[in-house]
Amino acid sequence: MIGIIGGSGVYEITSKADNVEKKIVTTDYGDVEVSILDIFQKKVAFIPRHASGHSIPPHKINFRANIDALKNVGVTQIIATNSVGSMNLEMPPGSFVIPDDFLDFSENREKTFYEDSVVHIDVTQPYCPKLKDILDKSGDVILGGTYVCTQGPRFETPAEIKMFKMLGGDLVGMTGLPEVTLAREREMCYNSICIVSNYASGISENELTIDEVFEMIQSLEKDLLELIYNFIKNAEDSDCTCHHALDGAEV
Repeated sequence: MIGIIGGSGVYEITSKADNVEKKIVTTDYGDVEVSILDIFQKKVAFIPRHASGHSIPPHKINFRANIDALKNVGVTQIIATNSVGSMNLEMPPGSFVIPDDFLDFSENREKTFYEDSVVHIDVTQPYCPKLKDILDKSGDVILGGTYVCTQGPRFETPAEIKMFKMLGGDLVGMTGLPEVTLAREREMCYNSICIVSNYASGISENELTIDEVFEMIQSLEKDLLELIYNFIKNAEDSDCTCHHALDGAEV
Protein backbone atom coordinates (compact mmCIF):
# COMPACT_ATOMS: atom_id res chain seq x y z
CA MET A 1 0.00 0.00 0.00
CA ILE A 2 1.13 3.55 -0.80
CA GLY A 3 1.00 6.22 1.90
CA ILE A 4 0.61 9.93 1.19
CA ILE A 5 1.29 12.53 3.89
CA GLY A 6 0.31 15.94 2.61
CA GLY A 7 -0.57 19.47 3.43
CA SER A 8 -1.98 22.26 1.30
CA GLY A 9 -2.31 21.34 -2.36
CA VAL A 10 -2.90 17.65 -1.65
CA TYR A 11 -6.27 17.73 0.09
CA GLU A 12 -7.98 17.25 -3.28
CA ILE A 13 -6.28 13.88 -3.88
CA THR A 14 -9.58 12.15 -3.22
CA SER A 15 -11.04 13.63 -6.43
CA LYS A 16 -9.73 10.76 -8.59
CA ALA A 17 -10.44 8.06 -6.05
CA ASP A 18 -12.93 5.35 -7.02
CA ASN A 19 -13.69 4.76 -3.37
CA VAL A 20 -12.92 6.59 -0.11
CA GLU A 21 -13.07 4.99 3.32
CA LYS A 22 -12.20 7.04 6.39
CA LYS A 23 -11.09 5.14 9.45
CA ILE A 24 -9.66 5.93 12.86
CA VAL A 25 -6.40 4.04 13.37
CA THR A 26 -5.32 3.49 16.96
CA THR A 27 -1.59 3.60 17.74
CA ASP A 28 0.45 3.64 20.94
CA TYR A 29 0.97 7.37 20.31
CA GLY A 30 -2.60 8.46 19.63
CA ASP A 31 -5.48 7.95 17.21
CA VAL A 32 -5.17 9.09 13.59
CA GLU A 33 -7.82 9.51 10.91
CA VAL A 34 -6.64 7.83 7.72
CA SER A 35 -8.44 7.92 4.38
CA ILE A 36 -8.12 4.68 2.41
CA LEU A 37 -8.48 5.45 -1.29
CA ASP A 38 -8.81 3.28 -4.39
CA ILE A 39 -6.82 5.07 -7.11
CA PHE A 40 -5.80 3.43 -10.39
CA GLN A 41 -6.67 0.03 -8.89
CA LYS A 42 -4.21 0.59 -6.05
CA LYS A 43 -4.76 1.17 -2.34
CA VAL A 44 -3.58 4.55 -1.09
CA ALA A 45 -3.64 5.69 2.55
CA PHE A 46 -3.81 9.47 2.95
CA ILE A 47 -3.14 11.53 6.08
CA PRO A 48 -3.45 15.34 6.08
CA ARG A 49 -0.39 16.26 8.15
CA HIS A 50 -1.95 19.37 9.68
CA ALA A 51 -5.35 17.65 10.22
CA SER A 52 -8.70 18.87 8.94
CA GLY A 53 -8.73 22.58 8.18
CA HIS A 54 -4.93 22.86 8.45
CA SER A 55 -5.39 23.30 12.21
CA ILE A 56 -2.23 21.76 13.71
CA PRO A 57 0.96 23.89 13.57
CA PRO A 58 4.27 22.22 12.57
CA HIS A 59 5.70 22.00 16.08
CA LYS A 60 2.55 20.26 17.38
CA ILE A 61 2.26 17.49 14.77
CA ASN A 62 2.13 13.97 16.22
CA PHE A 63 4.69 12.52 13.84
CA ARG A 64 4.98 9.16 15.60
CA ALA A 65 1.23 8.55 15.53
CA ASN A 66 1.03 9.44 11.81
CA ILE A 67 3.86 7.12 10.80
CA ASP A 68 2.67 4.29 13.04
CA ALA A 69 -0.88 4.60 11.68
CA LEU A 70 0.38 4.15 8.13
CA LYS A 71 2.44 1.14 9.20
CA ASN A 72 -0.59 -0.36 10.92
CA VAL A 73 -2.78 -0.18 7.79
CA GLY A 74 -0.13 -1.91 5.67
CA VAL A 75 1.74 0.95 3.98
CA THR A 76 5.20 0.06 2.61
CA GLN A 77 5.97 3.26 0.64
CA ILE A 78 5.37 6.85 1.74
CA ILE A 79 5.43 10.01 -0.34
CA ALA A 80 5.23 13.23 1.67
CA THR A 81 4.77 16.78 0.47
CA ASN A 82 6.54 19.64 2.25
CA SER A 83 6.26 23.33 1.45
CA VAL A 84 9.71 24.92 1.67
CA GLY A 85 11.64 28.10 1.19
CA SER A 86 14.62 27.99 -1.12
CA MET A 87 18.17 29.05 -0.28
CA ASN A 88 19.39 27.94 -3.71
CA LEU A 89 18.76 30.18 -6.73
CA GLU A 90 18.74 27.05 -8.92
CA MET A 91 15.66 25.87 -7.01
CA PRO A 92 13.26 28.78 -7.63
CA PRO A 93 9.69 29.21 -6.37
CA GLY A 94 7.39 26.91 -8.28
CA SER A 95 9.90 24.05 -8.35
CA PHE A 96 9.37 20.50 -7.08
CA VAL A 97 12.57 19.25 -5.44
CA ILE A 98 13.27 15.67 -4.36
CA PRO A 99 15.79 15.96 -1.48
CA ASP A 100 18.56 13.47 -0.82
CA ASP A 101 19.84 14.65 2.59
CA PHE A 102 18.79 16.72 5.58
CA LEU A 103 19.98 18.88 8.47
CA ASP A 104 17.78 18.70 11.55
CA PHE A 105 17.41 21.87 13.62
CA SER A 106 14.02 20.98 15.08
CA GLU A 107 13.66 20.93 18.86
CA ASN A 108 11.59 19.17 21.51
CA ARG A 109 10.06 16.65 19.11
CA GLU A 110 9.67 12.94 19.78
CA LYS A 111 12.19 11.68 17.24
CA THR A 112 12.30 7.91 17.73
CA PHE A 113 10.11 4.92 18.47
CA TYR A 114 12.96 3.45 20.50
CA GLU A 115 13.05 5.55 23.65
CA ASP A 116 13.94 2.63 25.92
CA SER A 117 16.11 0.43 23.71
CA VAL A 118 19.35 0.82 21.79
CA VAL A 119 18.65 1.09 18.05
CA HIS A 120 20.87 2.95 15.57
CA ILE A 121 19.37 3.09 12.07
CA ASP A 122 21.57 3.93 9.11
CA VAL A 123 20.71 7.17 7.28
CA THR A 124 23.47 7.23 4.69
CA GLN A 125 20.61 7.57 2.21
CA PRO A 126 17.83 9.05 4.35
CA TYR A 127 15.39 9.33 1.44
CA CYS A 128 14.54 6.17 -0.50
CA PRO A 129 16.43 6.12 -3.84
CA LYS A 130 13.86 3.79 -5.42
CA LEU A 131 11.07 6.26 -4.76
CA LYS A 132 13.32 9.05 -6.09
CA ASP A 133 13.63 7.20 -9.40
CA ILE A 134 9.86 6.73 -9.63
CA LEU A 135 9.26 10.42 -8.90
CA ASP A 136 11.82 11.32 -11.56
CA LYS A 137 9.74 9.39 -14.11
CA SER A 138 6.50 10.91 -12.91
CA GLY A 139 6.95 14.63 -13.52
CA ASP A 140 9.15 17.70 -13.78
CA VAL A 141 11.29 17.55 -10.65
CA ILE A 142 14.73 18.67 -9.48
CA LEU A 143 16.67 15.72 -8.09
CA GLY A 144 18.84 16.23 -5.02
CA GLY A 145 19.15 18.88 -2.37
CA THR A 146 19.64 19.21 1.37
CA TYR A 147 16.50 19.92 3.39
CA VAL A 148 16.92 21.93 6.61
CA CYS A 149 14.18 21.38 9.19
CA THR A 150 13.54 24.16 11.71
CA GLN A 151 11.22 24.12 14.72
CA GLY A 152 8.78 26.83 13.70
CA PRO A 153 6.24 28.19 13.80
CA ARG A 154 8.12 31.40 13.01
CA PHE A 155 10.04 31.84 9.79
CA GLU A 156 13.84 31.90 9.92
CA THR A 157 16.05 35.00 10.28
CA PRO A 158 18.43 36.11 7.50
CA ALA A 159 21.38 35.15 9.74
CA GLU A 160 19.97 31.66 10.24
CA ILE A 161 19.50 31.24 6.49
CA LYS A 162 23.07 32.40 5.93
CA MET A 163 24.27 29.77 8.41
CA PHE A 164 22.17 27.02 6.83
CA LYS A 165 23.61 27.90 3.40
CA MET A 166 27.16 27.74 4.78
CA LEU A 167 26.36 24.25 6.12
CA GLY A 168 25.17 23.10 2.71
CA GLY A 169 21.41 23.62 3.00
CA ASP A 170 19.29 24.18 -0.10
CA LEU A 171 15.74 24.16 1.25
CA VAL A 172 14.19 25.09 4.57
CA GLY A 173 10.93 23.90 6.10
CA MET A 174 9.28 22.88 9.38
CA THR A 175 7.68 19.47 8.77
CA GLY A 176 10.18 17.04 7.25
CA LEU A 177 11.76 15.83 10.49
CA PRO A 178 11.45 13.49 12.27
CA GLU A 179 9.01 12.07 9.71
CA VAL A 180 11.70 10.67 7.42
CA THR A 181 13.65 8.91 10.18
CA LEU A 182 10.54 7.55 11.89
CA ALA A 183 9.55 5.95 8.59
CA ARG A 184 13.00 4.36 8.40
CA GLU A 185 12.58 2.98 11.93
CA ARG A 186 9.30 1.39 10.82
CA GLU A 187 11.09 -0.03 7.74
CA MET A 188 9.02 1.85 5.18
CA CYS A 189 10.30 3.56 2.04
CA TYR A 190 9.97 7.34 2.31
CA ASN A 191 10.62 10.28 0.04
CA SER A 192 9.48 13.87 -0.14
CA ILE A 193 8.23 16.27 -2.77
CA CYS A 194 9.49 19.65 -1.56
CA ILE A 195 7.28 22.37 -3.00
CA VAL A 196 9.26 25.61 -3.25
CA SER A 197 6.83 28.37 -2.33
CA ASN A 198 9.27 31.27 -1.86
CA TYR A 199 12.89 32.28 -1.44
CA ALA A 200 14.01 32.17 2.19
CA SER A 201 14.49 35.20 4.43
CA GLY A 202 17.38 37.41 3.37
CA ILE A 203 17.25 36.02 -0.16
CA SER A 204 13.74 37.23 -0.89
CA GLU A 205 13.49 41.01 -1.12
CA ASN A 206 10.06 40.92 0.54
CA GLU A 207 8.88 40.05 4.00
CA LEU A 208 7.58 36.48 4.17
CA THR A 209 3.90 35.83 4.82
CA ILE A 210 1.90 32.63 5.10
CA ASP A 211 -0.48 34.05 2.47
CA GLU A 212 2.41 34.04 -0.01
CA VAL A 213 3.06 30.38 0.77
CA PHE A 214 -0.58 29.34 0.38
CA GLU A 215 -0.98 31.33 -2.84
CA MET A 216 2.01 29.63 -4.45
CA ILE A 217 0.90 26.17 -3.28
CA GLN A 218 -2.57 26.80 -4.67
CA SER A 219 -1.14 27.82 -8.04
CA LEU A 220 0.86 24.57 -8.15
CA GLU A 221 -1.95 22.30 -6.97
CA LYS A 222 -2.81 20.88 -10.42
CA ASP A 223 0.82 20.04 -11.26
CA LEU A 224 1.44 18.61 -7.80
CA LEU A 225 -1.57 16.31 -7.96
CA GLU A 226 -0.57 15.19 -11.44
CA LEU A 227 2.90 14.31 -10.14
CA ILE A 228 1.40 12.31 -7.27
CA TYR A 229 -1.10 10.53 -9.54
CA ASN A 230 1.71 9.59 -11.93
CA PHE A 231 3.73 8.32 -8.99
CA ILE A 232 0.82 6.11 -7.93
CA LYS A 233 0.55 4.76 -11.49
CA ASN A 234 4.29 4.05 -11.70
CA ALA A 235 4.87 2.71 -8.18
CA GLU A 236 5.66 -0.98 -7.79
CA ASP A 237 5.54 -3.00 -4.58
CA SER A 238 9.08 -4.39 -4.61
CA ASP A 239 11.62 -5.18 -1.94
CA CYS A 240 13.96 -2.40 -0.83
CA THR A 241 16.78 -1.94 1.66
CA CYS A 242 14.41 0.42 3.54
CA HIS A 243 12.32 -2.64 4.43
CA HIS A 244 15.31 -4.12 6.26
CA ALA A 245 16.48 -0.97 8.08
CA LEU A 246 16.56 -2.69 11.48
CA ASP A 247 18.89 -5.45 10.29
CA GLY A 248 22.10 -4.81 12.22
CA ALA A 249 20.64 -1.70 13.90
CA GLU A 250 19.50 -3.24 17.17
CA VAL A 251 21.92 -3.97 20.00
